[in-house]
Amino acid sequence: MQAPKAIAAVGGAITPAAEEIEELVIDPVHSFIGFSVRHMVISNVRGRFTRFSGTISYNRSDRVRSSISLVIDAASVNTEDSDRDNDLRGASFFDTRTFPQIVFRSKQIEQMCQGYVCVGNLTLHGVTEEIAIPFEIAGRQTDLQGKERMGFEGESRLDRRKFGLIHNPLLANGGPVVGNEIKIELSIEAVRE
Repeated sequence: MQAPKAIAAVGGAITPAAEEIEELVIDPVHSFIGFSVRHMVISNVRGRFTRFSGTISYNRSDRVRSSISLVIDAASVNTEDSDRDNDLRGASFFDTRTFPQIVFRSKQIEQMCQGYVCVGNLTLHGVTEEIAIPFEIAGRQTDLQGKERMGFEGESRLDRRKFGLIHNPLLANGGPVVGNEIKIELSIEAVRE
């Protein structure tokens, strides 16, 4: 997922003044959390999650001391095919009855070249792993209601097997039906409270 890139302040650092911190709420109507995975080695299947929420604590004077928290409703997976979506919600993949949420909590943000990398813990299918999400700040605007909005865009890749998602029938030639590498794409718009 290339997503909002914000992370908690480094331990031991001076707490930023309150006026330096902007509390932003992720606007799911104008945000996108999607993924793609290889299908039978020959094509990519794309999907997205339609229900999620989160907050960003944005440090205006020191961006790397920002943080993000994101919660995704795993059952909201949508690949535009109801049979496949039901399969993804089932025990062979997300098992949403047992693990209804996908959660990301940032740990730190690092500046790299012209962008940033958000490092944090992703909890998926009951397993927590640290992942890194390169991202950029897309900009800031005031909407028609006078509210300030910020945009963040990022991408990352993860190995689904690290999260216990190992179900994978093989084709007659031995090729996997589903690829192990998942590409995550994030386009986040957040509103200042």
